[in-house]
Amino acid sequence: MAQTLTEFDTIAAISTPIGEGGISIVRMSGEDAVKIANKVFKGADLSKVPTHTIHYGHIIDPHTGKTIDESMVTVLRAPKTFTREDIVEINCHGGIVVTNHILQLLLSNGARMAEPGEFTKRAFVNGRIDLTQAESVMDIVRAKTDKARQVAVHQLAGGLLHKIRALRQEILDTLANVEVNIDYPEYDADQVTAKQMSDTATDVIKKIDRLLKTAQEGKILRNGLATAIVGRPNVGKSSLLNYLTQSDKAIVTDVAGTTRDTLEEYVSVKGVPLELIDTAGIHHTEDKVEKIGVERSKKALERADLVLLLIDASQDLTAEDKALIEETKSKKRIIILNKSDLGQKITVDQMKKLTGSDVISTSILQEKNLDDLEEMINKLFFAGIENSNDQIMVTNQRQASLLTKAKKELQDVVQAVDNGIPVDIAQIDFTGAWDTLGEITGESAPDELITQLFSQFCLGK
Repeated sequence: MAQTLTEFDTIAAISTPIGEGGISIVRMSGEDAVKIANKVFKGADLSKVPTHTIHYGHIIDPHTGKTIDESMVTVLRAPKTFTREDIVEINCHGGIVVTNHILQLLLSNGARMAEPGEFTKRAFVNGRIDLTQAESVMDIVRAKTDKARQVAVHQLAGGLLHKIRALRQEILDTLANVEVNIDYPEYDADQVTAKQMSDTATDVIKKIDRLLKTAQEGKILRNGLATAIVGRPNVGKSSLLNYLTQSDKAIVTDVAGTTRDTLEEYVSVKGVPLELIDTAGIHHTEDKVEKIGVERSKKALERADLVLLLIDASQDLTAEDKALIEETKSKKRIIILNKSDLGQKITVDQMKKLTGSDVISTSILQEKNLDDLEEMINKLFFAGIENSNDQIMVTNQRQASLLTKAKKELQDVVQAVDNGIPVDIAQIDFTGAWDTLGEITGESAPDELITQLFSQFCLGK
């Protein structure tokens, strides 16, 4: 990939969240990082210190001589750094004013403000990581559960990279034989080469399918599972939200219609990140405010990946219950028969027979069977993944789309061979699949894609 002149200069940014805290870190990367830091640091001559060492001193404004802050400065010399460039990290006291002041000092002494994700982009451009590893950096930052973090760490170590490179090498080995046959047809038979290409395409398709099966789990781990808690008023929706979040986010009373808007909160259930949406009770109402809440609840229901449908088991099914059962039948759902402590007029077996869905009997008030509910959610979305030692997952839509495209190109190869199309024509799609897989790792990705991907990163990363 071609590098522009700005990709060789020295960049700086604040790498820790802006605000009050114990420590803030201002990071620089580039050829002049040590030289610029030396201008503003008083304590040691950073140009002479060993690499991967940290030094105590003070940050000084070289124009006024005034001390800005006490600090610890880390010097990391290329190539054994994240960006494979010289890196300097200034550890100062946390605080908006002092951190910004130090950043401005670096900028006024020769550094340039880093663009979003530019440190990670340089790591990619300099061959330190590939695109799947770059994406895993943000997955680690954004991980909502320990399971999501584990998958992201495995990706950062090159898990998906090695899988994709193995697929590309399999295609490349066959392409080499195809090229020999095209250039020197006397050394091989078209039928043999065509069969070899078809067999390789079929094998790679199977391996792509195995990766694509992880895409749904990867998406959930990365973004969270949109989970709508629905039911008619006063069936225990807010109590369930409070239990799962271990807080009093929602008001709980015996008065119907207390929740008049959707409440959203992230929780981890058995390692599965849930974006919980506590909805207003869906029912007919003439109250204008309640009507707005009901409409928002219906919209939340439409975008939900999972529906937790609560029904009061101590009462017979109402028309509103039946309407909700019908309205949610196309969704992945768990039906929760709540208030079992008050006696059950509806049993689990009856509800399973009626709906065909997963059903559980609970008393949220007494916290009965709620551990079973968490296990049911986990199994519904991570069957076969939870205990797997293979942590390689497709974690975003970009990766999944490119795998799907490569699969289609390989299917076209198989079809072309079956239809007796000449090898050199079928080879076009075969080469296309090799290129498409290369876009996943960045080995054949266009510059525009690289720029767009890294623009989604935060400053200082």
